[in-house]
Amino acid sequence: MTQDPFKDLINLEEASKISGLSSDHLRRLMEKGTIRGRKIGRDWITTSYFVKDYMDQNIKPGRKPKEP
Repeated sequence: MTQDPFKDLINLEEASKISGLSSDHLRRLMEKGTIRGRKIGRDWITTSYFVKDYMDQNIKPGRKPKEP
């Protein structure tokens, strides 16, 4: 049985605690569609499932090293 990804809606503050990433960075990832989320009013929401799924991809934030 698969987990319902919409079961546990959380705000950016909770997502930040789960991921260790800043809420601003998470917001930008949601705006780009990298992490599934939605803006309701002035607040962004997502689920812990989507945040953990992103973190499992082991993507390193920041600039990529220059190739020689």
